Amino acid sequence: MAGIYIHIPFCKRACHYCNFHFSTTRTHENEIREALLKEVSLQSAYLGKEPVRTIYFGGGTPSLMPDLFLKEMLSAIRANFQVDPDPEITLEANPDDIQPGTVESWVALGINRLSIGVQSFFDADLEWMNRAHNAGMAEDAIRMAQQAGIRNISIDLIYGGPTLPDENWIANLEKAAQLEVPHLSCYALTVEPSTALDLMILKGKKEAVDPDRQARHFELLQSKAPEFGFEHYEISNLAKPGFRSKHNTAYWQGVPYLGIGPSAHSFNGKSRQWNVANNALYLTSIQSGTVPFEEEILTKANRLNEYIMTSLRTMEGLSLERYAAIAGTTAVQELLKATAPHIANGNAILTQTHIRITEKGRFLADGIASDLFVEE
Repeated sequence: MAGIYIHIPFCKRACHYCNFHFSTTRTHENEIREALLKEVSLQSAYLGKEPVRTIYFGGGTPSLMPDLFLKEMLSAIRANFQVDPDPEITLEANPDDIQPGTVESWVALGINRLSIGVQSFFDADLEWMNRAHNAGMAEDAIRMAQQAGIRNISIDLIYGGPTLPDENWIANLEKAAQLEVPHLSCYALTVEPSTALDLMILKGKKEAVDPDRQARHFELLQSKAPEFGFEHYEISNLAKPGFRSKHNTAYWQGVPYLGIGPSAHSFNGKSRQWNVANNALYLTSIQSGTVPFEEEILTKANRLNEYIMTSLRTMEGLSLERYAAIAGTTAVQELLKATAPHIANGNAILTQTHIRITEKGRFLADGIASDLFVEE
């Protein structure tokens, strides 16, 4: 199985914390849309004969795109790839783009999953982030999606920000549960270098992020999730039974995927490649019939380290059998030796088949993974 990701590089406005590739200038939007369609055919051989099980419109803001483009993109994918009869098709959407009738038109196109960028149900947080919607619009968007027949809804929530006290973070989780949202993607507010938020903090215009608050909010997330019926199946993702993201789960399992659009990444098991993160350069290259990408051929150490990083973020953990298949049985003993200190301090556990991060160790998962990385 395989997945296809389409990166839509446009937004209405720039959220202060965002470091994804996007543009608020939409002068050449029509040409970019044509280039995205053309890239699908240019990349038709990338996945080989792997059937496409998931299609994901991300960005940027895919909900800005006209229905005709979404229809043409889905048709182009089906014309160039073998698509599963019942694929998971996700569209990222901002609440301010969801109006009466909007979701119905997406459903008619075959979109069966929405990822809604709520971020918070409190206006103070949304204003601080420079979001284009307010809390009322977020609730309305979820209800309109449900009324249109979309059951598979995910919402993004951001925790650890200066405007979000503990009680409001709990209230955000409670609101999601009350609205019967079956999937949550919860992220700690991260100050990425050179973002608007980073510059404003450096100039003293915004309060710095408190890591203790972030850790506390993550602990609250872990403790409250079971109360609301959520399974914490990956560090940042929680789902009710049957509502895990198939697309993102495939990433963590090392399934091949193709990325379409400027800045989009692709992976085929042997190499990783990424398109240029520049709309003008992307457009010029695609118009000339060339996909503008850089490529990294993955060594055995690369593959092992990626597997360590992604698997330890999931509730299933790292499979010793799979690790041995890549690295050999001797390497497994080295892995167990490196894991021993984390088992001793309660941040990891070892079963007969897997290494798993404990609830206590989840907030430290990336650091634990780096301790287990192998060198070339």
